[in-house]
Amino acid sequence: QVQLVESGGGLVQAGGSLSLSCAASGRTFSDYAMGWFRQAPGKEREFVCAMRWSGGSTYYADSVKGRFTISRDNAKNTVYLQMNNLKAEETAVYYCAATRYHSGSYYGTREYQYDYWGQGTQVTVSS
Repeated sequence: QVQLVESGGGLVQAGGSLSLSCAASGRTFSDYAMGWFRQAPGKEREFVCAMRWSGGSTYYADSVKGRFTISRDNAKNTVYLQMNNLKAEETAVYYCAATRYHSGSYYGTREYQYDYWGQGTQVTVSS
């Protein structure tokens, strides 16, 4: 059974930092890319960033470039999201997901392109 389990969410002040983790299990993900999405209250889920398990390029939404960093630890089957200089409007449930929609520098950014999802972790940024 495939499982993606996020952790690390919590409450942080605006301008602060938070690191999320996503532990993957249940299958081999070597041919997948991992993405992070977020969903704020009353809004649609939006793409944040993605990278391959095999390494190479990363891809970020414009809104988080320069502040968020996605990374992975293949030995631990874990993907991370380091978030710096957080803004109040980035309060959301953050999800990790796995996709086969990736090639070269292209990564899928739509929900339907992702096969597996975690349950999400709440990030609250106070102003």
